[in-house]
Amino acid sequence: MSETILMQQDRLNKVESILVTQARPTDEKSPYFELERRYNLKVDFRPFIEVQGISFKDFRKQRINIMEHTAIIFTSRNAVDHFFRICKEAKLEMPAEMKYFCVTEQTANYLQKYIQIRKRKIFAGQKTAADLLDLIKKHKTEKFLFPCSDKRRNDIPEFMGNYELHLTEAVMYETVSSDLSDLTEVFYDIICFFSPSGITSLFHNFPDFKQNKTRIAAFGPTTAKAVSEAGLILDIEAPMPNAPSMTGALEIYIKKSNNI
Repeated sequence: MSETILMQQDRLNKVESILVTQARPTDEKSPYFELERRYNLKVDFRPFIEVQGISFKDFRKQRINIMEHTAIIFTSRNAVDHFFRICKEAKLEMPAEMKYFCVTEQTANYLQKYIQIRKRKIFAGQKTAADLLDLIKKHKTEKFLFPCSDKRRNDIPEFMGNYELHLTEAVMYETVSSDLSDLTEVFYDIICFFSPSGITSLFHNFPDFKQNKTRIAAFGPTTAKAVSEAGLILDIEAPMPNAPSMTGALEIYIKKSNNI
């Protein structure tokens, strides 16, 4: 029997506790709560990263004229919040003809917090950036503004560059490690990560962290890569063909580990 197989079997210990490095879901029907009930687990939630808006002074250093653009790309609620915060501080009011391209319907609906969406030109993807890019291709003449984080994904800028579309990236918020000093230990059977920044936060707060028998779960290829680069063992990777969500991947692993 190979050393790798022996190691994997050695790590298949019973799962009783899970730490999810995100905020606790507000929906009590969340699949995480179902996992907790179904398998009699302890599931805790704690965001490992926080989003902070940059100051208007720092935004001005980017020398971006928002009103020179004809369309805005939103990939999250954070982007929406900080875009309109900057506009308010700059005393700017969006013209009625401004177009908005949102990664999901949920993000598009969130716009009503700031504008009357019935009177605006809003386009929404189904779920992923790929859906959104198909919509953008139909509006090649627009001058797009992309409110984003200092740690944004590359898919939209690369796509815009490949199609020679006008895009201005505007950093309006940044991702920082949460202060986890009150979390005196991270001894969970499984810790779930959703971004490379979460791994950075783990070692920022616990520089002497030893994985030992803690299983690491990662969502997405960039997070999985960050786990490996940090010298950790990746035990659970999502999404998978038979488990498109983190909870789905967790359930498959729990059944195997707990001999269910």
